[in-house]
Amino acid sequence: MKADVDIRRLTVKPLNPAVQPSSRVQVISWMGEIAGTGDMSGSLDVLATYAGASYYMLAREDMFQENGLSFVITSNWPFDLVKKIGGTLAASQARVSEMEKCLSLLQPQLHILPDEGCIPKGTDRQYCAMTFCVGNIRFALLLMFPEGTVPSMERLREVGLLCGYSASFGIGYDLKVERDIDLTERELECLYWIAEGKTSDEMATILGISRNTINNYITSVMRKTATKTRSEAIAYAVRNNLV
Repeated sequence: MKADVDIRRLTVKPLNPAVQPSSRVQVISWMGEIAGTGDMSGSLDVLATYAGASYYMLAREDMFQENGLSFVITSNWPFDLVKKIGGTLAASQARVSEMEKCLSLLQPQLHILPDEGCIPKGTDRQYCAMTFCVGNIRFALLLMFPEGTVPSMERLREVGLLCGYSASFGIGYDLKVERDIDLTERELECLYWIAEGKTSDEMATILGISRNTINNYITSVMRKTATKTRSEAIAYAVRNNLV
């Protein structure tokens, strides 16, 4: 499945209230059956209902800052609301460091939808966002709830884990790796030695090149990974299994 928006899924049709998973065991059983088919929309139907949510959106967090709706994997959010929130997601992504992104994995966070966004009747303006990784790809799960609903943080974490499990079958490594960072061998070497705590002078001695060349490689690494410090570059490298 490609990570392109499926316009057919961006409807205002809520989940079927008759489908009510009664227990964790039942949900896990259903997920096992659905995941094998690669049906991400079916998986999200079950998980959102289990979480008590009315609407779901699964997106690629690493693509939030791109134009259009290509970051959406599957969703039943109203189409106009997805377009409105795209800019909000991109702005919030730009304010967060790589270290903070790592620490926030599988930690449900509650946010408020933009005032200009028209939400479905009976839906709370507060929504939940949670991130998880499948291989080198970072995903975000966004859930909207009926008015007055107080979501369970413990259950939301369960939902995040199960969504990652399902995505590893339905999306996972079949996604194009066009978003993977193209680092050169030298840049990867520098990244490795940064993670080992080496200074530019020490790396220059180890690799047999000048200190200025080392700093140029490091600058290139941070530009390609959209990081601002060496610590953020290390966090990025660890999260993406580069070192």
